[in-house]
Amino acid sequence: MAETNTEAQKQARLAILELANMISIPMSLHAVVRLNVADAIWEGGANAPLSAAQILARVVPGGGGDAENLQRVLRMLASYGVFEEHIGDGERKYSLTNVGKTLVSDENGVSYGAYVLQHHQDALMRAWPLVHEAVLDPSKEPFERANGEGAYDYYLKKPEMNELMLKAMAGVSVPFMKALFESYHGFQNVEKLVDVGGSGGDCLRMILQKYPNIKQGFNFDLPEVVAKAPQIPGVTHVGGDMFKYIPQADAIFMKWVLTTWTDEEIKHIMLNCYKALPAGGKLIACEPVLPETSDDSHRTRASLAGDIFVMTIYRAKGKHRTEEQFRQLAISAGFNLFKSFHVDYFHIVLEFQK
Repeated sequence: MAETNTEAQKQARLAILELANMISIPMSLHAVVRLNVADAIWEGGANAPLSAAQILARVVPGGGGDAENLQRVLRMLASYGVFEEHIGDGERKYSLTNVGKTLVSDENGVSYGAYVLQHHQDALMRAWPLVHEAVLDPSKEPFERANGEGAYDYYLKKPEMNELMLKAMAGVSVPFMKALFESYHGFQNVEKLVDVGGSGGDCLRMILQKYPNIKQGFNFDLPEVVAKAPQIPGVTHVGGDMFKYIPQADAIFMKWVLTTWTDEEIKHIMLNCYKALPAGGKLIACEPVLPETSDDSHRTRASLAGDIFVMTIYRAKGKHRTEEQFRQLAISAGFNLFKSFHVDYFHIVLEFQK
C-alpha cells in the first residue's frame, strides 16, 4: 500500500498506536487501586486536588516511592476521565471525577476497586494472548487453555481468588441493586423467592429488606458456595445445581448468571426455571444486554468489551445477548410473556412469565 500523509491517514496511524498501547489503561487503573489512590484523595469527602507527591505521602506514609512515576500514571488516567487534572504555579494536581469516585471504599470497605483487581489476576492475564484460539476452536475457552481447567473450578480451588471475586461482586452489586429498585417493581406480589446463583445472599437480603411481603427467600448456589454464606434473617441457603433442578417458588431471580453459558445451556436453565414456577410465576433475569447496532458510545463499548471478556474467561460460546435473543431463548423454554426494564446503560431486567 502506498504511503500517504493525508489527514485521514495520520489520524488512522494515531488510532492504531492508541489501540496497540491500550493495555496501559487497565494496568494503570490496577496500579492506582493497589495503591489506594482514590481513598487517599477522597479522605472523608474532601476530594481536594493533590500533587503526586502529596498522594504518595498518604499511600506510603513511611516515605519512599517515586512521585514522578505516579504522576505519569495519574496524568494518563486523567485523559480517560478517572481523575481531573489541575495545573497551577507550575504544578499538576489531581482530584477524583465521578468515575474515580467509584473506586472510593464505602463504610464496608468495598468499591469498584475489587472488580478492577479481579479482572487482572495472573490466571486471567494468562488467557488474553490466546483470544485468537476462541476463533480457531471454540470448544475450549482461552482461560482453560492457559490454566488447564475452567474458571469456575479454578476459582473454587484458589481461596484468595474466590474471596476477591466475592468482594468484587459485593462492590458492584450494591449500587446495581439500588438502581434496580428504582426501575423495577415486580417483587411486590411475591411471597416465595429463589435467587439462583446468589453466592453469599447479599442481593436476596437487600430484596427482602425492600419487600417485606416476601415471606421466604432461598439462596440457591453450589453446595461449596452456600456452605460459606452468612446467616441472613428470612433466608435459607440451599446447595444444588441449576442444571439439575431449581427450588420451587413464586418467582425466580438471577443476576449475571445467564451470560456465561451457551444457548443450549441457557435453554436448559430456563426450562428448569419454568418447571419450578407455578402458573403465573415469573423468572426475573438481570443481564447486560447488547444494543442491536454498534457505535462508539461508552455503553456499546462496555457491552462489547464485556462480551469478549466472557468469551475469553468463562465460555468461548458464552456471550452477551440482545433482548430479542433472550426473548427467543425464553420462548424455547415455554415462557410466553416478556417485559424488559432498563436498570442503567448496561443492564436490563428481563421478566418472563409462565
